[in-house]
Amino acid sequence: MVARSLVRHAILQFRPEKARPKENLARLGEHLQALRPHTPEVVVLPEAALTGYFLQGGVRELALTRHELLELLSQVHKEVGWEGLLDVVVGFYERDEGAYYNSAAYLELPHRVVHVHRKVFLPTYGVFDEERYLARGRRVEAFNTRFGRVAILICEDFWHSITSAIAALDGAEVIYVPAASPARGFQGERPENVERWRTLARAVAAEHGLYVVLSSLVGFEGGKGMSGGSLVVGPEGRLLAEAPLFEEAALIVDLDRERIPPVRYDSPLLSDLEAALPLLLPDLERVLGREGR
Repeated sequence: MVARSLVRHAILQFRPEKARPKENLARLGEHLQALRPHTPEVVVLPEAALTGYFLQGGVRELALTRHELLELLSQVHKEVGWEGLLDVVVGFYERDEGAYYNSAAYLELPHRVVHVHRKVFLPTYGVFDEERYLARGRRVEAFNTRFGRVAILICEDFWHSITSAIAALDGAEVIYVPAASPARGFQGERPENVERWRTLARAVAAEHGLYVVLSSLVGFEGGKGMSGGSLVVGPEGRLLAEAPLFEEAALIVDLDRERIPPVRYDSPLLSDLEAALPLLLPDLERVLGREGR
């Protein structure tokens, strides 16, 4: 099946009630009902959207298997009365054979789990304590959807340039970034973390000639305010849409896959990276080998 070039996305800047998944699923249904007139084909939700982010030890009680997640969201899809398929990117805490992960799933509702990404970079500094409670993901990879090849990176995963490079080299045309980013650094008009997200998203999109879709939590958990500022950046590195700070919002954006080939032709940074990577692999191996010295 050949993927269509123009795909309507709804980026849902969501405020969950901490540790209350039943209520959050009901509110998600209300949001989907409100989105129906806009006919999105892909809905993108933030990191830990169904439970809130700062669960700590509560992860064990609220984590889901990927199949339980599919069952819950398929029920929401049914209750809303959504006609036809709906693709959803959603962050959740995952349980798998006694291990727990900060994960994000790409679902094709109501039928299947297309892919699950497990967060590789677990922040354990400042207000963050993820590695104390969670196992680390071990892979970054692109995957096929009915709308083309995409990848998911969760929050800090995206702050490391190597992860986006791997996703792009693996064929991703869109990188989805579910995030939960507490506001910090209020020296200017916008929090410094929001400015950092905007800078990173524009740089990654322009370097690799792809779309970056960031969906960020809002709300307060334990006195920490999630900033929001969800955004979409096109393959030229141009900001296409941006949500307000500290409040729920939905961005409706059509992503045009046909923009990607001409952008990559005019700025062939990704093909240059692909050509040069074999030359750089000995240096990567040398740097990794230092650990054993």
